[in-house]
Amino acid sequence: MNFKVIKATSKHIKDVGYLFNLYRQFYKYKSNLKASTNYIKQRILKKESTIFICYSNKLEGAGFVQLYETFDSLNINKKLILYDLYVHKKYRKIGIGRNLMLKAKDYAVKKGINIVELSTAINNKKAQSLYESLDYERDREYYNYYLEI
Repeated sequence: MNFKVIKATSKHIKDVGYLFNLYRQFYKYKSNLKASTNYIKQRILKKESTIFICYSNKLEGAGFVQLYETFDSLNINKKLILYDLYVHKKYRKIGIGRNLMLKAKDYAVKKGINIVELSTAINNKKAQSLYESLDYERDREYYNYYLEI
């Protein structure tokens, strides 16, 4: 199957919003297409994230990756946070996730960024396998904490 990965613009908000809503459901959040689409719209219009979307040869949104650029104080450099990666169920196991990950890496290289950081659910073994096959290393030095307010 042929597919194409492109940088999302305002023309792609509806398609990315739909996929983002499915992604949130994968992580056990209630479906909210309006809020999901609005969230993506704000990120794209305000240029607060970079999103790549994959389209199938049927021009359906098949998957996306969302990246946030931030700073790495210890390495005195910028880094990318790969916060969201999702492939629609019917397009899994054909290399779309891998291609989106490679697109994120290429983007980092073009921007002169040396680190791409991500987190995933402890039980998401398929994603962990993909990341490790692409030479991502699991952090064994730091724990992540959060405070919900």
